[in-house]
Amino acid sequence: MTLTTATKAHIELRPFATLGAADHGWLDAHHHFSFSEYHDPERVNWGALRVWNDDRIAARTGFPPHPHRDMEIITYVTKGAITHKDSLGNQGRTEAGDVQVMSAGTGIQHSEFNQEDEETRLFQIWIIPDRRGHAPSWGARPFPKDSRDGRFVPLASGIAGDEDVLTINANARVLGATVKAGETIRYALTEDRHAYLVPATGRVKIGDVEANARDGVAITGVTEIVVTALEDAELVLVDAAALQ
Repeated sequence: MTLTTATKAHIELRPFATLGAADHGWLDAHHHFSFSEYHDPERVNWGALRVWNDDRIAARTGFPPHPHRDMEIITYVTKGAITHKDSLGNQGRTEAGDVQVMSAGTGIQHSEFNQEDEETRLFQIWIIPDRRGHAPSWGARPFPKDSRDGRFVPLASGIAGDEDVLTINANARVLGATVKAGETIRYALTEDRHAYLVPATGRVKIGDVEANARDGVAITGVTEIVVTALEDAELVLVDAAALQ
């Protein structure tokens, strides 16, 4: 597998309708990057960001136990809840607006089930770790949405200085924000970083690019991301290093 990185400054819209898709009945999955049977050589990764799946999981269904290794896996729940169990003995239920992180490291097996009576919706984000062989781990925590009103707040991070976050073993951070219609928020970046923004809800404008709910926006080569909400919006942003 060849991992590509961007070399030119740009803000690229990836409309939801253009994403890879697989409807399994119980799972309606849309892939921002190549995943499983969906492969697009232009959408393999974005810097160290390897996977962004937009999953809708039917009530009382889910993923049976399966293994992972050497990947940082962040789950952001947008509706409902997901229940996790793993081979380390961890278990927990993560609700809408909250985040869980699994560092697969040297190997872990886990299951993810929607044990609710309603559909669960979530973003599953995979980030390539800074090295292979980390010890596997899992953690989850609530992040009240009012704490990120009008600003990007780190939710999971492996960057020094980020506090009160879930820790990942990668030169990257996952951030959340809620923005009222008409408001503008900013996020400082360096030109070598790769950012990927998805509105969970609402509609926003980044430069000259307008993004609707569940669209992706790939950004690199800029020193600041300026986001204006055209509607009330809930945003998830990944800021990742370039691959070496």
